[in-house]
Amino acid sequence: MFKSFFPDEYLDSAYEIDYDGLYRKGIRGILFDIDNTLVPHGAPADERAVRLFEKLHERGFGCCLVSNNKKPRVEPFASAVGAHYLEDAGKPSVKGYQKAMEILGTDTKNTVFVGDQLFTDIYGAKRAGLQTFLVKPIHPKEEIQIVLKRYLEKIILYFYMKEEGDS
Repeated sequence: MFKSFFPDEYLDSAYEIDYDGLYRKGIRGILFDIDNTLVPHGAPADERAVRLFEKLHERGFGCCLVSNNKKPRVEPFASAVGAHYLEDAGKPSVKGYQKAMEILGTDTKNTVFVGDQLFTDIYGAKRAGLQTFLVKPIHPKEEIQIVLKRYLEKIILYFYMKEEGDS
């Protein structure tokens, strides 16, 4: 029942993903959520995010930010890290993920998604056929609608962790 929400990998941070390993496996596109995935909610791109994207670009990855936020939030962040972007992406609809892959010239076989929310980021990316990385939220301060979803996420993550432990 909950498996459509299970990420392929669950990590502490987007900054600990083995991007070199992904590249060796043929991954060429990385789609990212922004808020609480790369920086605290509403924060501008920080030095750590800029360095990550520099490394990804040097390695040869195409990167696209896929956000449900509006252009005034997404465009400056994308500009600071040198990434393509898609604002008002409508996650969990698959259309935003498909559009982002179109922008990068990639497909489901060579693209991954990194985000912090099960019900929008991971659910939508899995429905779009992408490999998914769920990361723990960077900062506990979030909008009320997200706080409420986090309680439900805890239930799903309980079953995810239980299944991962049984593997």
